[in-house]
Amino acid sequence: MSPVWSLVVGLLLLLLWVRHRGLEAVLVHHRWVFVCFFLMPLSILFDVYYQLRAWAVWRLHSAPRQHGQRVRNIQAQVREWKKEGSKRYMCTGRPGWLTVSLRVGKYKKTHKNIMINLMDVLDVDSERQVVRVEPLVTMGQLTAYLNPMGWTIPVVPELDDLTVGGLIMGTGIESSSHIYGLFQHTCVAYELVLADGSLVRCSPTENSDLFYAVPWSCGTLGFLVAAEIKMIPAKKYVRLHYQPVRGLQKICEKFTEESKKKENSFVEGLVYSLEEAVIMTGVLTDEAEQSKINRIGNYYKPWFFKHVEQYLKEDRTGTEYIPSRHYYHRHTRSIFWELQDIIPFGNNPVFRYLFGWMVPPKISLLKLTQGEAIRKLYEQHHVVQDMLVPMKSLEKSIQTFHDDLHVYPLWLCPFILPNNPGMVHPKGDEAELYVDIGAYGEPKRKQFEARASMRQMEKFVRSMHGFQMLYADCYMTREEFWDMFDGSLYHKLREEMNCKDAFPEVYDKICKAARH
Repeated sequence: MSPVWSLVVGLLLLLLWVRHRGLEAVLVHHRWVFVCFFLMPLSILFDVYYQLRAWAVWRLHSAPRQHGQRVRNIQAQVREWKKEGSKRYMCTGRPGWLTVSLRVGKYKKTHKNIMINLMDVLDVDSERQVVRVEPLVTMGQLTAYLNPMGWTIPVVPELDDLTVGGLIMGTGIESSSHIYGLFQHTCVAYELVLADGSLVRCSPTENSDLFYAVPWSCGTLGFLVAAEIKMIPAKKYVRLHYQPVRGLQKICEKFTEESKKKENSFVEGLVYSLEEAVIMTGVLTDEAEQSKINRIGNYYKPWFFKHVEQYLKEDRTGTEYIPSRHYYHRHTRSIFWELQDIIPFGNNPVFRYLFGWMVPPKISLLKLTQGEAIRKLYEQHHVVQDMLVPMKSLEKSIQTFHDDLHVYPLWLCPFILPNNPGMVHPKGDEAELYVDIGAYGEPKRKQFEARASMRQMEKFVRSMHGFQMLYADCYMTREEFWDMFDGSLYHKLREEMNCKDAFPEVYDKICKAARH
């Protein structure tokens, strides 16, 4: 039998099995079947389309010419909304399933959708060391564009599909953030279409209040149409050192010590249990020992978090040279460690060699096809949260994560938080070192109940003067939310710019207590 006929017969048998079991049962209990046979090939087609589109735009140099017209079209839509009587709130017309956030944006069905088709790199200014981009440019797209020119951006948040707009209106972080801060702190200017249809540019010296209020506002002050981001020279490799550490106190001491060293280009920790972790420190370099080069981003390579775990299991340190772009997107193939819950055999060498080139499936397609049953299952028995707490409370925070969630691995990423105006800043008058603790997976705590457990976690984070990333499920009341975040500048601008009739308050847009 020819390979084509074998494939046809296999697909027919698969369809008969799905029909016998029922589609919903297959999607819930055997989701890997749907992901492997449908979503992974479809994800490849998505990637090919966007890569061809980006190549065509680059060859034709059409992005800068068309940008102005696209912005005028957005302004026209906003003015049309005003003519209609401003009866509904506005939001972007991008479908909710296309966002990387696992939250389902039900407001899209009731708000006025403003179509924003802005997904191109506009200009690279080598003299100013600034790149100007549209909001739907992704991290994968941007690094692929800049690296051949010898540039990169200081903070490259991990997943390929994260967009510039999402990282500004929400937030973004990477293992270089102990030097550069959050993604918003690497931006030098924003351009927005406001509620009256006007186009405004803001920076630390021009409309500065708006510049500092935009991050974390989730699109509730205006529509972002362009951003200017700092660039730094790119180097070929990251020299990465792996250090297993045992004992919670020693883990926290070592991680804090390395996070304070500016000579470390990157600092990251993976905590595999309450008493076991691997602390990684990296330095950008153009030179590498050939025998120690590890192209970890190649499709047949082990998932990064599994590779790191080997140093813990073998109780040994090690140093490798990882190509820079592979390092920047090191957790992409396994979506950190979320993919192991969807494709349990995904890190098997046979699967990696045969099908690893199709991994990962698009998060947006996973959302689109998850169905109500899976959504409820994830909501009650799955955690995807990033909590930002002062570094001085790291030990107490890890212990609390262990007691309340018991999810491992935990991701540790340090960042410096400047004392700038806006929703997120340190309690004191000076910049402070913080840490992002990321928990992604199924809680093993026996008494875990999504709402009660997360409210307890949110209370703890507020008591530490920490912050919750707003892409995730948030269970706080309005009063609790504004106790966590500083809303003084945000509310002042919403009043001054007549946003109250144009956009919902950020709390109403993202918090479960407001959305249900």
